[in-house]
Amino acid sequence: MDLRALRNRVETIQNLATIPSVAKRLLEIVGKPAVSLGEISDFVSHDPALAAKVLKMVNSPVYGFPGRIASVNQAVLLLGLNVLRGLLVGVTVFDLMQKAMIGLRDHSLGCAIFSRIIARRKGLKDPEELFIFGLLHDIGKMVLVFNFPKEYAKVMDGAQTKGVTVYDVEPDFFSTTHATVGAWVTEQWSFPKPLIDVIGFHHRPHLAKVAPMETAIVHFSDIILRARGFGFAGDTCVPPLSPYAWDTLGLTEDDIKEVLKEAEDLLEEAADLSF
Repeated sequence: MDLRALRNRVETIQNLATIPSVAKRLLEIVGKPAVSLGEISDFVSHDPALAAKVLKMVNSPVYGFPGRIASVNQAVLLLGLNVLRGLLVGVTVFDLMQKAMIGLRDHSLGCAIFSRIIARRKGLKDPEELFIFGLLHDIGKMVLVFNFPKEYAKVMDGAQTKGVTVYDVEPDFFSTTHATVGAWVTEQWSFPKPLIDVIGFHHRPHLAKVAPMETAIVHFSDIILRARGFGFAGDTCVPPLSPYAWDTLGLTEDDIKEVLKEAEDLLEEAADLSF
């Protein structure tokens, strides 16, 4: 498939085939380069269903925010623009993820949980951002499935037959991967550069320039989640961990055991979380 034609198609919001009109409007708003917290707050406050989803997520044990958030305005003030934008997109596309690929929602949420836990262990300033990065890291898969369902079914079949990841097979059909497609789309939506970097390089963290630590965290989370067997990312392969990511994180065996232990109850909560 021609790379330029593919990019032109996936960068158009309307091409997310079955996306609800409220989601299209939300993506238009959060994608404005100069969008304000006030604009986002007004939009969410006038959509009770969306407001309820946001509050349900931020108040769930899965998200792990210290203290209860009682209103959208409070969420806006406490979470900040970048986290709120990512969270809104995440909860909005949750149902679409499940329609795109059974298990992708759980995989994305599980990656978000592991990413936040590791970010806290590494002492990152905003572990909530890592939750968003993990939640959206595979958004490119959703975009490809909705735009090219027959082709992506062949990608998944090919990955299963060869015993590799869909990331390895995607270039045979699309001349690129879901990681690059996800970066294109989030760049089109004017999302923060660290998030775009993580999405674009979560399979090749050594190439990350803007957010190398964050990319290493999501890469590690993705793989440890696959090994744990929670959710479905389009294939049954557990790829090797990047040596760069391993060296960057510097986690000990005890660290990893503690991360797995802390995540276990949260994964059970995630499996039951619905919107």
